[in-house]
Amino acid sequence: MSKMTSFKLKKILEERLSNENYNTSFNRDTDTFRIEWKESKQGISITLPNMVVKYNERGETAIDELEEHIKEALRIMDEEHHLSGMEKNIYPVLRSPSFPTETKAGAKLVYKDHTAETRIFYALDLGKSYRLVDEELLQEEGWTVSRINEIAAFNVRSLSREPKHDRVADNDFYFVATQDGYDASRILNEVFLEEMKANAKGDLTVAVPHQDVLIFADIQNKMGYDILAQMTMKFFAEGRIPITSLPFIYEDKKLEPIFILAKNKPEKS
Repeated sequence: MSKMTSFKLKKILEERLSNENYNTSFNRDTDTFRIEWKESKQGISITLPNMVVKYNERGETAIDELEEHIKEALRIMDEEHHLSGMEKNIYPVLRSPSFPTETKAGAKLVYKDHTAETRIFYALDLGKSYRLVDEELLQEEGWTVSRINEIAAFNVRSLSREPKHDRVADNDFYFVATQDGYDASRILNEVFLEEMKANAKGDLTVAVPHQDVLIFADIQNKMGYDILAQMTMKFFAEGRIPITSLPFIYEDKKLEPIFILAKNKPEKS
């Protein structure tokens, strides 16, 4: 397998994505490749060094997947979407507070504050991918933020909630990782949280290091906090869409971010 470079990858993407309706460009300063619709100027930018790393690990498969993701994203941008009639396809998704609240095209995304470490955005599920709901789409449909929040909250309660269990150093850890795109969103299911709390022997902690995992930890000794801290950081570093490396303690129906101090019960932030 020959050594891949950003320039080589740029050439490959130009060839694979050759289409009279697209414009492509390469920014040498930021090492990014952009592809967009000629007419609307909507598109996506790819950080090439990141993809070079993936190619060196996985070969052509990494480029095949990237091509599929790009084409799917461009297809979605070019489609007209509606919320009415698609109520069952609207879900909440968690992001960090640093996540952009505007798209690159300048559309303001609809969001709601959740905790100091998390915000709730709203996704219109389109099968292989989803579109985050923006204010313009909401206004076109005549919907309010409270309505979309209510629908999304109802839908997240319908998602499966059968975590896998692991016991480490006399502490119980539970993982939800179905890969349906909404694993972290299940933290918004209050019934699920209350059920886990009712069955916990010790302190119930919850973590959403990235969007494709939800971790519950029933902490029964001091070592449990250290294990939770290491686990959350590892997942956070590996996540495709990282959310927060801080876990939460769940008490009195509230989620409080916690800083875990080695060998000690954590302090609330």
